[in-house]
Amino acid sequence: MTIHKEGYGTLVIAGLILVALNIMLHQYAWVPAPWDLIISVLSGLFYLLILQFFRSPNVNTDLDPNLVYAPADGKVVVIEQTLEQEYFNQKRMQVSIFMSPLDVHVNRNPVSGKVKMYNYHAGKYLVAWHPKSSTENERTTLVVENAAGIDILIRQIAGAVARRIKCYVEEGDPVVQGQEFGFIRFGSRVDLFLPQEAKIKVSIGQHTKAGKTIIAEI
Repeated sequence: MTIHKEGYGTLVIAGLILVALNIMLHQYAWVPAPWDLIISVLSGLFYLLILQFFRSPNVNTDLDPNLVYAPADGKVVVIEQTLEQEYFNQKRMQVSIFMSPLDVHVNRNPVSGKVKMYNYHAGKYLVAWHPKSSTENERTTLVVENAAGIDILIRQIAGAVARRIKCYVEEGDPVVQGQEFGFIRFGSRVDLFLPQEAKIKVSIGQHTKAGKTIIAEI
């Protein structure tokens, strides 16, 4: 288990603030026992909570051109046929994964192939489960074409808490199943738009692991 690079600055700042606050409380404020110990313990637990937000586990993905893997850790909240209007302008199978603050926030490529399209959209910060979050929130959209010429659309969506989306690939880049393509701070949502004939292998409420859980066969 390693710490993701997106967390370095936050962890240093949070650590300095917590240490300074504890020094001030113990040196310049009268805090009766056992409250001094309780405050120190709570500070440590709070720092561990921030630390786990930025954990980045090693993931070994079994490469398979016929499979679509989960792009994120989280809970499956949407499985439905929907009209995708940004790129396909036709009905696709949508699978959405909600990332809670306790989930790993690394996003991984669901398929291998080439990035055909990348768009960033500034937008609102509606809660991630809001029906309009997929089209109105801050988001990035990737379309990856696999070796068989099948296009898969991946959309990272910001939420009410998640205010920073990072995407590390650009149009024209080759990508490999299971490798990291982005990061969303403090949870939110990732949508997949698949061909209508895709065989969905997950169910509503199921918890997924990025690069490990099979979302569909294509």
